[in-house]
Amino acid sequence: MGQQSLIYSFVARGTVILAEFTEFSGNFTAMASQCLQKLPSSNNKFTYTCDNHTFNYLVEDGFTFCVVAVESVGRQVPVAFLERVKDDFIKRYSGGKAATAVAHSLNKEFGPKLKEHMQYCVDHADEVSKLAKIKDQVSEVKGVMMENIDKVLDRGQKIELLVDKTEDLRSQAQDFRSQGTKMRRKMWFQNMKIKLIVLGIIIALILIIVLSVCHGFKCT
Repeated sequence: MGQQSLIYSFVARGTVILAEFTEFSGNFTAMASQCLQKLPSSNNKFTYTCDNHTFNYLVEDGFTFCVVAVESVGRQVPVAFLERVKDDFIKRYSGGKAATAVAHSLNKEFGPKLKEHMQYCVDHADEVSKLAKIKDQVSEVKGVMMENIDKVLDRGQKIELLVDKTEDLRSQAQDFRSQGTKMRRKMWFQNMKIKLIVLGIIIALILIIVLSVCHGFKCT
């Protein structure tokens, strides 16, 4: 892999470039800066292609890490480079002056580090490419794991809903049994009341018959 595979890199806070490095001249610096102005602010990785070059961006927590590479180098080496630069930058400046630094004020400190990381990734392209590929596979596995966890959680929610419904049905059954008992008692009292009324009517009829035959209570 030639020395020109990674040709330009910078670190920015928002749209303010804090440090940059290149050993070449060309309009790629202006194009990279223009892309930075239009880049989404959400944490993510972005790659744009133009004139056989790729403009690779890694956005994380308000900071943007960029590298311009020749298209033939592929995507894994630039991505590995951006990860190395991000880790180094955060380790050096997390919670420090990077939050308030003005444009290009970190060139003297971090510019040489960008050069070192560029050279390392160029010299160990196969190694960093394999590591980047493994990281991508791990990230993919994590995505599947999160998807499976979401499915389990969703299933758990359904189980909880089913339990809740079972409890509701049990409560409704208890209420139904209680209402059934009350209804049976009410029907029993109504039946007894009817029986007593019928019995009273029968006794009254017997008394009437006896009184009519005996002309009163004195029968001979």
